Amino acid sequence: MYEERIGTVMRNLERRDLSQMLVCDPRSIQYLTGAYVEPGERFLGLALVADRKPVLLLNELFSAPQGIPCNVRGYKDTDDPIALAVGLFDPAQPLGCDKNLAARFLIPLMERGAASGFVLASDVVDDARAHKSAEERDLMRAASRTNDAAMARFKELVRAGATEAEVAGQLEGIYRELGAQGHSFAPIVSFGANAADPHHEPDGTRLALGDVVLFDVGCRQGEYCADMTRTFFFGEPTPKQREVYDTVRRANEAAQRLVAPGVRFCDIDRAAREVIEEAGYGPYFTHRLGHQIGLDVHEPGDVSAAHDAPVEAGMCFSIEPGIYLPGEFGVRIEDLVIVTEDGCEVLNEYPHELEVLS
Repeated sequence: MYEERIGTVMRNLERRDLSQMLVCDPRSIQYLTGAYVEPGERFLGLALVADRKPVLLLNELFSAPQGIPCNVRGYKDTDDPIALAVGLFDPAQPLGCDKNLAARFLIPLMERGAASGFVLASDVVDDARAHKSAEERDLMRAASRTNDAAMARFKELVRAGATEAEVAGQLEGIYRELGAQGHSFAPIVSFGANAADPHHEPDGTRLALGDVVLFDVGCRQGEYCADMTRTFFFGEPTPKQREVYDTVRRANEAAQRLVAPGVRFCDIDRAAREVIEEAGYGPYFTHRLGHQIGLDVHEPGDVSAAHDAPVEAGMCFSIEPGIYLPGEFGVRIEDLVIVTEDGCEVLNEYPHELEVLS
């Protein structure tokens, strides 16, 4: 599996007229080798060079699993990892670098002549990661099933007088009871007007009758990420709240119906945005429609007006339209989809129907 992934990246490199690359993103290294390390301030790099076995350079504080498809070269805190890295590459050839190569490492590599030039080449790994294998698709399905089950329990935490922070603090325990490793990102729990802030951080706001209750949550399971948003109503919603909710639901479902190989990301975004614009709420849908997802909750390649590439089978991304009315309330409904050969598979089964909590 890992050799095949490395082979794909090397072919992608060749298409960029590159023969060597330094990968520093921990999740990309995990994707290519099975070794996951969070290095903190220390250097971590995977050297990919044509016709050579990859070399993983990491501090001896960390360990790599047995049998990974690369040579492991450890270094001590008193060693100079840049000097070791320089020796892994051909100085007469350009070096592809990924987005996580920090300036404190990149500039010394440049000053010491590690390569003839330096090229941002994150896309050669990102493109490989964007196409989920059958095994990865199964892991994404499993994580989303857990997220569905968790959502059914999260809504039971909602009660009058509870604070957003109190509710948010109980979510990880539920995830772990359901077999997940924990959160895939910091959860968003928003009550009332706070739901009009798409990235609101849970605070001491107390729930009151008539509030919307928005959960944007995800777990990590089998190392893969889930992400889902549902909006509930604490008490009978007003006609305006019903209208906004129905508009967002229809926007979500219009975008899902369009997803198929060959359809452009920007056209999927447009399908949802048109529904919201036709209802008169266009200025209040303030973000892109979605993002790709996998080992990271946000992976490169967004579903937006600026991304005109076609979707391809095996890609996995979110569809999350929203309407945010400052000072009043907000509604977002988010699902994950996997692109199939002739359409898409929606990973989330938690229903879209308006739900009143009491």
